[in-house]
Amino acid sequence: MMARLLLFSAACVVVLTLAACRKPGPADAEFTFSCSVAPQPARVGLTTVTVRLISQKAQPLTGARLRIEGDMSHPGMEPVFANARETAPGNYVARFRLTMPGDWVILVQGNLADGQKIDRQVDLKGVLPG
Repeated sequence: MMARLLLFSAACVVVLTLAACRKPGPADAEFTFSCSVAPQPARVGLTTVTVRLISQKAQPLTGARLRIEGDMSHPGMEPVFANARETAPGNYVARFRLTMPGDWVILVQGNLADGQKIDRQVDLKGVLPG
């Protein structure tokens, strides 16, 4: 019985920790966010980040203004930045140069057309040498 209680307590701590570490997004249920990176697998050099925004009603969200930031997962490296442009309804594309192999974090920040803020983080693990 004591072992079950300890296991249950440990599981609760893990779940609460993961929930607390999650970067909150603006009303997650209001739209769907997806992000892809090309080339795959990711390599040092020119990289294309594509963000897709879809409303709850399955309509593309147009007119957003997004800024993409790439950061190495360890401190001390210069981040890379790019503004995304809408290439099709709900599709936003940015290009920048990944400067080192390793783990990166892609931050997508900006505003939707209705003024709602967007702030999402995508982990990009294992960028390969160019």
